[in-house]
Amino acid sequence: MEAKKAVRLMILDPGHFHAGLVQSRAYDQVDSVVHIYAPDGPELESYLALIDQSNSRPDQPTHWVSKVYRGDDYLEKMLQEMPGNVMVVAGNNGRKIEYVRRAIEAGIHVLADKPMVIDPGSFGPLKDALASAEQQGLVVNDIMTERHEITSILQGALSRIPELFGELVTGSPEEPAISKESVHYFSKAVAGQPLVRPAWFFDAKQQGEGIVDVSTHLADLIMWQVFPEDPIDYQNPDDDVEVISARSWDTLLTVVQFNMVTNETTYPDYLAPQVENGSDLNVAANGEFVFRLRGVHCKVSVQWDFENPKGGDTHYSIMRGTEANLVIRQDEAQDFKPTLYLEPGEDTDLGLFGSIVNEALESLSDRYPGLSDEPSDFGWEIKIPEAYQEGHEAHFARVTQRYLQHLADGALPAWERTNLLTKYFITTRAFALSRRETD
Repeated sequence: MEAKKAVRLMILDPGHFHAGLVQSRAYDQVDSVVHIYAPDGPELESYLALIDQSNSRPDQPTHWVSKVYRGDDYLEKMLQEMPGNVMVVAGNNGRKIEYVRRAIEAGIHVLADKPMVIDPGSFGPLKDALASAEQQGLVVNDIMTERHEITSILQGALSRIPELFGELVTGSPEEPAISKESVHYFSKAVAGQPLVRPAWFFDAKQQGEGIVDVSTHLADLIMWQVFPEDPIDYQNPDDDVEVISARSWDTLLTVVQFNMVTNETTYPDYLAPQVENGSDLNVAANGEFVFRLRGVHCKVSVQWDFENPKGGDTHYSIMRGTEANLVIRQDEAQDFKPTLYLEPGEDTDLGLFGSIVNEALESLSDRYPGLSDEPSDFGWEIKIPEAYQEGHEAHFARVTQRYLQHLADGALPAWERTNLLTKYFITTRAFALSRRETD
């Protein structure tokens, strides 16, 4: 690809604010004229408002020029006109596999928000679509922002220092070696403004249950941290990929709460099967599953509540080693900012451990200068310079920059292509298993 302006974006049905965050920065390779194809309505207007906000900010404004087609035949219109070569899609997850498949058939590169599929029946079409993309030399990937969170980066890096961490234990289904748990909230602010969610966000057939949505990030992080740049093929018996158990449960919202986050005064007809007692809405938002990856037992848990009056989303992640545990906490005690801790083993000489921690951080100083540590109520806290602590918006820019490099290279790395499919094998298998366990 040419180094300058070789990429021309087409944004399809931007029903989620993540579509706008892809454009939170300007990129040298990307043409400033962006073609948007979408049905008319508030979701499109929210996306355009977010682009205007990026264009008009005083600090490093963008200069996107939006060419908008509004109409119910937006997909066919995009495929007919094809003014770009990369489709960005972030919105209704129920139709996403159709969008991805049709784009690949037309020879279009794809950058898709997660999840790419939300049920077991869509896994086969995804597998076929990715095989077709590879044959055509198309670059298709999903948006994994959490790989750019500095605490996750350092958690993985420190786990590969044997003097500090020892070896990753294999764990058990009851006490996994790795656990990642996230709690999210329907009511929240984005870019300082209350987030308005579309009504379909609360329909599992369109948004997807929590067990196949946010869990995509967590399953991806486990593979990426423990087996960095190593292809894990779910079809290879030696790779030992198995979902052991899974369950899901609902979050109950009142009609007042639904109105607060959607601006809708009544439930649409497609949500009627989820309404209880004529007013409360059951949302299939929560799920957890245990799986085994090359003998290592892992657990993923996602929960959604209405709001957190004390702050924002929370997160807990632990990697258990034979010498120490590496733990990320993001809760009230951490001011809802992800914070990395080292928990020494019970028999550890604490004086000696302190020097081992210092040596481990020094070994990372060529990549991450300025790291330090100090004792805390949660073990040794890894003090990370402010410069590394980027926000959600910056992570989207980094994902996009990485994707643009893959475009320039002409392909995803082999491990990325393999693990993309394995990741969705895990989440869709968990979905299927949760259905059987609740029947």
